[in-house]
Amino acid sequence: MSKILVLTEKPSVGRDIAKVLGCKQNGNGYIMGPKYIVTWALGHLVTLADPDVYSDKYKKWNLEDLPMLPNKMELVVIRQTAKQFNVVKSLLRRDDVDELVIATDSGREGELVARWIILKAGFRKPTKRLWISSQTDKAIKDGFKNLKPSKEYDNLYISAQCRAEADWLVGLNITRALTCKYNAQLSAGRVQTPTLAMVVQRENEIKKFIPKDFWTIEALTKGFVINWKDKGGQSRIFDKTKAEEILSKVKGHKGKVVDILKELRNEPMPLAYDLTELQRDANRRYGYSAKKTLSVMQKLYEQHKLVTYPRTDSKYITDDMVPTLTERLKSIAVGPYAQLVASVIKNRPNITKRLVDNNKVSDHHAIIPTEQYVNLTSLDKDERNIYDLIVKRFIAVLSFPFKYEQTTVRVDIAGELFVAKGKIVKDAGWKVVYGNNIDDDSKEDDERDQVLPEVKKGDDLKIDWVKSINKKTKPPARYTEATLLSAMEYPGKFIEDKALREVIDSASGLGTPATRADIIEKLFDSFYLERKGKEIIPTSKGIQLIEIVPEDLKSAELTAKWEQQLFQISKGKIQQNTFIQKMKEYSTKLVSSVIASSKSYRHDNLTREKCPDCGNFLLDVNGKKGKMLLCSHRECGYRKGVSVISNARCPQCNKKMEIRDGSQEKAFFCPCGYREKLSDFKKRKDEQVNKKEVKKFLNQQDNSENINTSLAEALAKWKK
Repeated sequence: MSKILVLTEKPSVGRDIAKVLGCKQNGNGYIMGPKYIVTWALGHLVTLADPDVYSDKYKKWNLEDLPMLPNKMELVVIRQTAKQFNVVKSLLRRDDVDELVIATDSGREGELVARWIILKAGFRKPTKRLWISSQTDKAIKDGFKNLKPSKEYDNLYISAQCRAEADWLVGLNITRALTCKYNAQLSAGRVQTPTLAMVVQRENEIKKFIPKDFWTIEALTKGFVINWKDKGGQSRIFDKTKAEEILSKVKGHKGKVVDILKELRNEPMPLAYDLTELQRDANRRYGYSAKKTLSVMQKLYEQHKLVTYPRTDSKYITDDMVPTLTERLKSIAVGPYAQLVASVIKNRPNITKRLVDNNKVSDHHAIIPTEQYVNLTSLDKDERNIYDLIVKRFIAVLSFPFKYEQTTVRVDIAGELFVAKGKIVKDAGWKVVYGNNIDDDSKEDDERDQVLPEVKKGDDLKIDWVKSINKKTKPPARYTEATLLSAMEYPGKFIEDKALREVIDSASGLGTPATRADIIEKLFDSFYLERKGKEIIPTSKGIQLIEIVPEDLKSAELTAKWEQQLFQISKGKIQQNTFIQKMKEYSTKLVSSVIASSKSYRHDNLTREKCPDCGNFLLDVNGKKGKMLLCSHRECGYRKGVSVISNARCPQCNKKMEIRDGSQEKAFFCPCGYREKLSDFKKRKDEQVNKKEVKKFLNQQDNSENINTSLAEALAKWKK
């Protein structure tokens, strides 16, 4: 009997699909049933070949051998996962397999995973595509009833291949050029470098910023505060003499209410989440990195089946999903959400264009809950936090607008205008989901809403006090992951030139929702960026890279246009060869620019400690989990952990302490000056918790010292 082979991206997804398709016979790397065989990749099984596959001269990194521009890109099987590739290849070549269903992730990268495997294995039989946005049994069954011919997704695959080849051409050429030219472990790329440039530019603005004094004037009357405004509505006074003159003028005078404006306003519901917006909120609320949020989302999607496909850039759903909304609401009507859901169902879900818009959904719709009933106790803390964001946003979108009366009171004091604003809630609407929180912390103090007493136009007001307040202008805020994601999504906001801004806003920004988390993480792993609390700070290495890298590689405009071209390729509007030829020309230009440059690079974090492997001096760097020492020689790759940020809190200041190797034993160190030997720490902890918990804690710290990165592995692997 003939079989249909189903290729998934991960074993966990493969097992879920196998269960739905009635496959119960476990094999080596697959599960078989009467009609279907389900197998899986382990992420990518096939990748683009390294440069040395094209020529032996590329085994060593030499400036004169650049640029590397293969006529045709070759595919190779990834050595670490070759065993599973051979399993999939043998299944594809089985005589009784006469059809393939691609069931990898429904997106650009998922398409690439499958197509490269098919291409490398030489499979040419009929192929169909499973395209689903959730992993519930119902979604899988419905998906298999609506399989599409794989050729409908050919352009998506071509765009994915173009992205991979462009990253190879630009990334490997510029990385080798910089590394050879400056004899340092430097890397650059078409997306990561413009992203780094934005952070460096912000840091430069902060360093150059000179604070200016300004004054505001406020008065108290009948229990509420009124703030001075000029004719243009501005409250800041940058001339101290003028501020003193206004203060002297109004002191001792009564106020007169000259105008009261009452206006009914509606604040519409928020839009549903796409991945970037969810990552922003998770960073603001919980301090999660973009990569961590995506990782948690994948578990909620694949393992728990509670949310729809995470790697989406849409905040809308399509008409055909509307009949499922009530069932989705019922599935989340548990615990803290039960009463909120009951209210929405009772009043009927408010379905508007803010949620349902076919024109604003391309490959995947917004992130919303599935119809799978949830058991909240099965989720860990991180999963609960992310799930809570998604569920509350879903309920809010289906609620009604927030209605309030905005009251503006204008008071004249000796010919000077003072203003106060107040807000009276008429219908909390969707704000109920978030505890009726109507304050906006982003507003200046003089713009905040307050409770206003009953006053009428023409009323005389006794002024209890009036004073001027001296303040200073603040520098631009450093990026957090939340604000950096926004900058990557809408880089046009940070460009003054109007023409350039219009070009960039019509493109899709830097990277895609699916890749932005990895781009940011790569910048940390390469020691171009480091975290200070939630703030992101460029390192000396990152700042110097932006100084020496070719100018147009820093351009957000250029990179955003590339992403737009990839999108157009996925829609069949641009030819693959045209795009790749442009990338080859651009790579040649970049290499020439580096070779001709007269700029220099120096390690300003060099220690006096020598590398035990090659004898060169080591570099002192801040890794994600603590301080490290790296060899300064680009061919070495030696690294060791010096200290690790532990979860142990200082008994004096309650900050997290570092663990360092002492002369005799490990010890805890705190920035406040507190020191404690590991043995003393264990003794102190034994008095508070049992020995089993202490051992578990120490094991976690030991494991966290084995710090490594993909960049280090790559540099260690290549013989330059």
